[in-house]
Amino acid sequence: MWKKLLKDFEHYLKIERGMSENSVHSYLFDMEKLREFVAIHQIEETPVNISAETLRMFIYEVGKELHARSQSRLISALKSFFKFLLLENYREDFPMETIDTPKFGMKLPDTLSLEEIDAIIAGIDLSTEEGHRNRAIIETLYGCGLRVSELVNLHLSDLFFSEGFIRVLGKGNKQRLVPISEYTQKEINNYILHQRKNIPIVKEFSDIVFLNRRGKQLTRAMIFTIIKQAASAIGLTKTISPHTFRHSFATHLLENGANLRAIQLMLGHESIITTEIYTHIDHSYLSQVINTYHPRK
Repeated sequence: MWKKLLKDFEHYLKIERGMSENSVHSYLFDMEKLREFVAIHQIEETPVNISAETLRMFIYEVGKELHARSQSRLISALKSFFKFLLLENYREDFPMETIDTPKFGMKLPDTLSLEEIDAIIAGIDLSTEEGHRNRAIIETLYGCGLRVSELVNLHLSDLFFSEGFIRVLGKGNKQRLVPISEYTQKEINNYILHQRKNIPIVKEFSDIVFLNRRGKQLTRAMIFTIIKQAASAIGLTKTISPHTFRHSFATHLLENGANLRAIQLMLGHESIITTEIYTHIDHSYLSQVINTYHPRK
């Protein structure tokens, strides 16, 4: 199937898109890389059913070895190929739609140390109008490893504190249950008791946990601003984002001996290969696991 569809894709690029021979050759070269990636990793997927998770893994693994211009071309080739499949009715979906295109460099965010995270949280002034909210936001990002979109869409009805879980709506509208520590629960409850209950809440946002001062849902951009201000307040020079706390959550769990499969489930990764990449697993770590746990060590 790969061979036929790539040949059809070549005709599409030449005839319908009117691309030059060099550009067509480059796009096909990138798609051959995808075919090789699927074969090497023994992923039983074809162009008509390959998942966004597989494409995300491919973009990271292959893209990190490329220069910026080649990275950009790789993304363009993938988008063109799957748009072609959509137009020709080979697929009913566009898998690139759910993929956040990496910035040039393909570098994962910096990991914060526990001391840096504690300093950021401790540096938030609780006497300000949004102090308890901002502390609860950062504690939840780190304590539960949430994506920023998952945080801003968290509902009061998703909080199951007595059971020790929260319900999270992740990518592709997939729900998962994530454990929540008593410490994180305490920060959220402090925010609800000390600040949220005093906000004039807009009815349609009454079930949203984190609100702005006008009683409406926070935007992703506002979360970025909150984090940048918190980092600046303690003089932290690292460039951080909401994703930094999610990355730190996963890395710290792994470093402290957590099971990789458990981390995968908490992060909501479809494939454990993504979790391996995400947590910077290397051969030295895998050797350590074998030497520690294998009966024939």
